[in-house]
Formats: sequence, C-alpha cells, structure tokens
Amino acid sequence: MMPRVLIVEDDRLVREQWEACLTHDGYEVHCVDGAEQAEACMSRFPVALVLLDGQLPGADSLYLTRQWRERSEVGIILVGERDDDAERLAGLECGADDYLIKPLNTRELVSRVRNLTRRVCHLQSTLSAPAQPAGHLKHFADWTLDADRRRLKACDGSETLLSHGEFQLLNVFIRNTGHTLSRDQLMEQLRNREWLPSDRSIDVLVGRLRRKLHDDPAAPELIMTIHGAGYLFTARTSRAA
Repeated sequence: MMPRVLIVEDDRLVREQWEACLTHDGYEVHCVDGAEQAEACMSRFPVALVLLDGQLPGADSLYLTRQWRERSEVGIILVGERDDDAERLAGLECGADDYLIKPLNTRELVSRVRNLTRRVCHLQSTLSAPAQPAGHLKHFADWTLDADRRRLKACDGSETLLSHGEFQLLNVFIRNTGHTLSRDQLMEQLRNREWLPSDRSIDVLVGRLRRKLHDDPAAPELIMTIHGAGYLFTARTSRAA
C-alpha cells in the first residue's frame, strides 16, 4: 500500500493540482483547507507526509510544524510563496524536512515526496521493530544512541526520536569525536542522493541536535563551535558490551 499524504492548502486549484500529480504517482492523498481539519485527519489515521502551505490563513504553519514534529516523525514539506532565506530556515528550525517555493514544479514535487516518504516509512518500520541487541547501542556523555531505531536515550530513561538529518549529523560527529569539522567537511559526509545540505542547513541541524542533547547553545559542552573553523564533538563514545 502506498504511503498516505495529507495536503493542507486553502487554494482549491493549487490543492487539486498537487492532489492530481501525487494520486497519479500512486499515493493515497487526503486534502484539507485548514489546520483544524488537518489535526482531525492526523488523529484519525496514520499519515506518512504532510504538504503544508506555509502561509495558511488563520493558522501559524510554523507552530503546526513544531507541534507535529514533537509528536511524531511524520514527513513535513513546507511550501512558501517567496524564496526567503529567513522563512526557509525558520521552517527547518521548527522541524520541517523540506521547504519548497510556489509554484511547484510537479516533477520536482513528486520526486521530493517520493524521497521523503521512503525515509519516513523506513523510520516508522524501525521504530516499531523489537529492541535490538546491546551491540547496536552507542554510549557518550550521559546519552545512549540506539542506532537502529534512531532513538536518543537520556540517563533518566526518557527517549527522543531523531529526524533523518539529526541522526546523520550525530553519527558523523560520533565517528569524528575530538576532531574539528568544517561545514564543508560536514556537508560532504552528510551528502547523499536524497539530500544536499547547505551551510545554513548544517547550522540549523546543529541547533536542533543541541536542543535534543540539552547542550546549551550559549555555552555548549558536547558540540562546540570553533569560530572560523567549524564544529567539535567532545564526547568520547563507546559501544555497549
């Protein structure tokens, strides 16, 4: 069964255009024109990806993004009306996976949705899988990373899910602990066929990862900023015995 996509867009013609191209590609598509209807849909059935109008009338799309990201690992693509760096970065900081600009190229839209739903469905399947043997766990500072289920576990037992980008970045830091990595080096190690990070997206991911690690950005201890050089991950990492 193809993943379910929820379109949240108040413009009927735009909504129908997006729905037509995604339905043609085989997705099960549900369409709503407001935040309240979107919340109702997401509480009623599982959704793999939300295509969200970034300027939704009567609602704060960034607030919705933040709330959905705190509750789940649903894929979120924000769609803005202008190519504005500040808006794009605000969306990414709130937890959006991607940011596109209207009018959308339908071939690009299908490609972005296809790539993101693939990652989301893989993550959902690993999160529902049984716990893995201890050899799949990595310990650093007061944290444990379950590398198979992308869960970050604190010393008090609480767990936090990592997004695809956060998980990739943390693994790069763990592999290079004690070594300063420039943004170019981080981008090279994070680059794959589905995602091409930029300088600014690296900074956004670092900020999100620091928050999940409770690493004070004003005085970080785990992910330190080395001015003019890049970032330094300071924690020594070990695998469970």
